[in-house]
Amino acid sequence: MKTLTIDFVSDVVCPWCAVGLGGLETALDRVRADGIDAQIRFQPFELNPGMAPEGENITEHIGRKYGSTPEQSAANRAMIHDRAAEAWAGAPGGPFEMAMGPDSRIWNTFDAHRLLHWAGTLGPAEQKALKTALLRTHFSDNRSLADPVVLADAAEAA
Repeated sequence: MKTLTIDFVSDVVCPWCAVGLGGLETALDRVRADGIDAQIRFQPFELNPGMAPEGENITEHIGRKYGSTPEQSAANRAMIHDRAAEAWAGAPGGPFEMAMGPDSRIWNTFDAHRLLHWAGTLGPAEQKALKTALLRTHFSDNRSLADPVVLADAAEAA
């Protein structure tokens, strides 16, 4: 079996990264029958390194950062919800629920990336399990990735 190494550079609060991971997992599941396997290494990228620990309302953040109106932000969230459901439908670990709403928050992810780095020292399977748990913690459960207790819960869930 041929093994590919894929470096997946992303932030755990990036919704398009969550969609992309679901699509990648689905594609990799399809090519395994052809004798191709992959090892995914998750690399950190902080979208908002200056984000305060208390985070920011997602609608306000997107409006400030990209100039989106609340209506545009709601339409984007609906599109991301649908794309995530589609991408994760056939993926190992799916389905995936994007439960972002107008009052959801975006968080500082520095400590989440440190935790992912630690999980990578345990092995690629452990790191992938934690990455998925962190995505679910943020996007499905709307919990703070800046909270050490929440990060410990995600690590335990992985």
